[in-house]
Amino acid sequence: MPRARFSKSSELTRSEKLRISHLRSRLLNWFVENGRDLPWRSPGASDYEKICVEVLLQRTRAETVAGMYRNFFAQFPSWNAIALAPVGELEGVLKPIGLWKRRARSIRALASYAAEHDGQFPSEPSELAQVPAVGQYVANAILLFQHGQPRPLVDINMARVIERYLRPRKLADIRHDPWLQEAAHWLVRCDEPVQVNWATLDFAALSCRTRNPLCQDCCLKKKCNFACNLHLE
Repeated sequence: MPRARFSKSSELTRSEKLRISHLRSRLLNWFVENGRDLPWRSPGASDYEKICVEVLLQRTRAETVAGMYRNFFAQFPSWNAIALAPVGELEGVLKPIGLWKRRARSIRALASYAAEHDGQFPSEPSELAQVPAVGQYVANAILLFQHGQPRPLVDINMARVIERYLRPRKLADIRHDPWLQEAAHWLVRCDEPVQVNWATLDFAALSCRTRNPLCQDCCLKKKCNFACNLHLE
């Protein structure tokens, strides 16, 4: 099979949009059978828990966060509880998952804002950008979980799935590559953006892994540029 030819454009083409729509459909089907059972995905999980978890998940395995989930939210059941907790106490609780000082500062800054605004964050990106400790990823999590907006949780794992399926991005920083950002937003542009995000992240963790991806058994292998370049039969 010939090697795929990649467009050098920083804009998402019509053909790429169609392919991403197909990717979305296949990922959702895959997710029904293979999605991970994680506590923050239960029907009873609050927006507060889901947003906090996204801070904890950055550069940490989902299974690690799942292991401390129950104890963390038992100790800190609300934004107010975190806002009132000494930073040292937060650092101690978060130390087992690493980067505890940074996480403690970030979660406490978010909690302090939420405690002053009845747990609500702005729904406009420009206003949300002014909230302490809110970068692109956390902003998207807030807009997705609290305001129901179709926003992608773009990390290196989601980027890997999109780039392998379509083509590599041009810029090193995934936050600022216009093509990758547009592709990720198109991926979740549907009625089930939360499920699409979770499906993509699970697929990256379980199938489209950084090392030793399971291309031979992948449901996308016939249309994935990465798999096609491996000459899978």
